[in-house]
Amino acid sequence: MATLVRLLLVLLSYVAITAHSAALGVVGPTYEITEPDLIEVIQSRLKRMEKSGELGRKQNEYRDRVIGGIEKPNAVSGINATQTPRTFYVDPTWTVDRDIRNTEGSLLFARGLKVNPLDHVSLSRKLVFFDGRDSRQVSLAQRNLDGPSGKSKLILVAGEPLKLMRSWKRPVFYDQGGALVRRLGIRQVPAIVSQDGKRLRVDEVRP
Repeated sequence: MATLVRLLLVLLSYVAITAHSAALGVVGPTYEITEPDLIEVIQSRLKRMEKSGELGRKQNEYRDRVIGGIEKPNAVSGINATQTPRTFYVDPTWTVDRDIRNTEGSLLFARGLKVNPLDHVSLSRKLVFFDGRDSRQVSLAQRNLDGPSGKSKLILVAGEPLKLMRSWKRPVFYDQGGALVRRLGIRQVPAIVSQDGKRLRVDEVRP
């Protein structure tokens, strides 16, 4: 009997809960779950920016930054004007860090092989590193445009390369990020790099 009573209580509780749940119905308004179209949001934003003139201002700012970066790149850090001239030599030999194969899979250069580029090519022109903000260094670089040993390749570490190119009608390169001066160990400019046998000679000179 007790078991029957407990069973009836459980059934009545279940019915009451089910009835209560069913009686809740819909509480408050319902909305369809949607997400805005990203393209439409962007287009709407651009139209508002265009109407307000903000888009034109942003375009001009971006253009000026790009042109400024080309006309006057960031100066290479850690490079000073030569105070104490010095001459040193650099061995350009490098070690292959992995096997290099051709498209057919044949081994061209094995890992660990030491390669000196000067065994295969010569440095036909001197490299002149200089700071274009220093008029004395600019004059030295200009004198090296057509030196007695042939034309030099001019490489800026600071200054305005396009301005000099327009003035000299000659290519002027820029050591973007200082990759070359770090590889060569240059700390002062002007610096003149030339070939000496299978080494590179670096002369940090006063202008």
